[in-house]
Amino acid sequence: MALELEVPRRQPSIVDATKLPMCASCGRPITPWEKGVAFVCPNCGEVVIWRCARCRKMGVVYRCPKCGFEGP
Repeated sequence: MALELEVPRRQPSIVDATKLPMCASCGRPITPWEKGVAFVCPNCGEVVIWRCARCRKMGVVYRCPKCGFEGP
């Protein structure tokens, strides 16, 4: 008598494309291998602000979309 094993069948999972964070200064996407930085707004503390390495190095101004705080 042969043993019959039930193999659970899995449905292939569908993964949505991940949205890359956008630089608050220049507006371009920040890639995973880039040395970008994320921090909460120093004024309101409610919004996460992302900056790319290029804008950080050049000191480009960013603006918080919630409170309007501008920083270097």
